[in-house]
Order: sequence, then C-alpha cells, then structure tokens
Amino acid sequence: MLRAALARLYLIAGGCAALCIVLICLIVSAQVGLNILARIGGPSLSFTIPSYADFAGFMLVGATFMAMAHTLREGTHIRVNLVIQRLPPRFGWPLEIAVLGVGTALSAYATWFCGAFVHESWVYGDMSTGIVAVPIWIPQLTMLAGLGLLTVALTHTLVESVTARAPILSDQGAE
Repeated sequence: MLRAALARLYLIAGGCAALCIVLICLIVSAQVGLNILARIGGPSLSFTIPSYADFAGFMLVGATFMAMAHTLREGTHIRVNLVIQRLPPRFGWPLEIAVLGVGTALSAYATWFCGAFVHESWVYGDMSTGIVAVPIWIPQLTMLAGLGLLTVALTHTLVESVTARAPILSDQGAE
C-alpha cells in the first residue's frame, strides 16, 4: 500500500513538472507573440507580460526539482550503468547500495539546507526583483518539495535494493 502511494506521489510530482514546462512554453510564446505584434504594429502595440522571465524561471525550478524523484523511479535519469553492468553481480549490488546510500545522504543534506534557506527567505521577507514582486519563498518551496521527494525516492530505492539483495537500478526496474 505504501509502495503504491509513493508511486502515485512520484507520478503527481512528474505531472507537476510537466505542467511547469507547459506553463513556460505558454508564457514565453505569449511574450514572443507580443513582440511580433510590436514589430508589425509599431510602438503603439508594444506590450510586455510583467515579470514573464521571472515566472518562467520559477517554473523552470519547479520543472527541474519536481521531476527528479519521478525520473529516478522510472529509470530515466541519466546515469552511468557501464560500471555496474561490467562488474560481477557480487560487486554490482554492494556498489549500488553504496551509491544509493551516499545519494540519499547528500539529498537529505540538500533538503535540510534548502529548508533552512526557504525559512530564511520567509523570515526576512525576501521578494523577487521583477516588476511583479513575489515572496521568493513561494517558488523556493517547489525546490524544497522536489528535494524532499527525491530523498524519499532514494531511500525507497535503497530499501528495495537491500530487500532484493540485487542491483535494481541497472535493470531499469525501480517500480
């Protein structure tokens, strides 16, 4: 039951990442259309979406960090499996356990540090510098959520690999 709930959570995060990419395309395409309109119609038809570059940047952060857990679990992260595939199975599994352990620890530290960063932005009232001032902790939350979910996914994968007593990442079978 927990495995299915986590799989659904990873899928939802991947869907959020995809939505962020669609929003980037829409924002940038709308601004390009407005730029073309200004070229054709002259200065009287010159319009700009306020802070469009900031919002596209916020969506890029969301797309990047919300996709990490999903791509890990689906086996679509860019990883180097050449070493594990060339090793005898007795060495491949311990190496995968070590890599997942280090990855989990690093991801947990990054999540903790990011949480402190978001809290600091909230306490000091940091705002974006664009025309539309946005409290910077709001887009930072997507980074925190993505890193937290990546930590969960790495822990999940580590537990599955230990339970299977065999490398699972090189098989692309993390689910």
